Amino acid sequence: MDVPFIFKNDILAGKTAFVTGGASGIGLGISERLAMAGANVVIASRRVELCDEVAAALAKKYGVQTMGIGLNVRDSDNVNAAMDEAAEKMGGLHILVNNAAGNFYHPAAKLSDNQWKAVLEIDLYGTFFCSRAAQKHLAKQGGSIISTSMTLHHQGWVGMVPACAAKSGIDAMTRTLALEWARFGIRVNAIAPGPIITEGVQKAFQLGGDFAEHKDTIPLRRAGEPEEIGNMCVYLASEAASWITGSIFVVDGGESLSPRRAGIDPESLDTLADFMAQQRKGG
Repeated sequence: MDVPFIFKNDILAGKTAFVTGGASGIGLGISERLAMAGANVVIASRRVELCDEVAAALAKKYGVQTMGIGLNVRDSDNVNAAMDEAAEKMGGLHILVNNAAGNFYHPAAKLSDNQWKAVLEIDLYGTFFCSRAAQKHLAKQGGSIISTSMTLHHQGWVGMVPACAAKSGIDAMTRTLALEWARFGIRVNAIAPGPIITEGVQKAFQLGGDFAEHKDTIPLRRAGEPEEIGNMCVYLASEAASWITGSIFVVDGGESLSPRRAGIDPESLDTLADFMAQQRKGG
């Protein structure tokens, strides 16, 4: 689907955005839309070569300043150093998008300590570490923090206990930081996407069921595109949203309102988790 871009291409000119997990999936859609809006973009993830590749492509296509940077959001020292380096090289920091996330289907009773910690540390800890590290830079002139949440924890979702717990925490963190940091001119919001067409989502539906069937639970009858989340990020980062803070915006085609919303059958969860584990191992 060709997602329209309705903003002026200089609406974010002169601003620098730091996007975690910004080189693929939803993060790539966000990075590109921010660049289309004139923002300079720092693309951060553990896949440094991919970050550099995407950064170079966006700079060439949109004429903005970009850089790729290695980032492990679970390591607060690494986060602090990366944020400081980006702000120094890019002449400041104005926008943070917390998009890095980890998730997988697994029965709650069989979760190992490390599996539980991995998702919480990437999603929840990482969002806090990055927000805390960015705060001192954003406080210099005000700015915007946008975190990626989800809708599954609103009613619970079979097989995703760590992610649901982490994203619930992100929602609460968003509201609390909005209150604490409003005095610095920092706005803090979150976006809760529904099913977005990414490689990871496609794999999950291939393993857990036919997306064509799930699509019927979405009132708009289609999955979303990464660029549609990117458009919402551009809006929230811009002065058009200057009086919006502490809000979580659901962007899901109405899925979370549907009485036909479906999850994974609990009876098939063990089999699904075993199969996905083998896939991760390459078996």
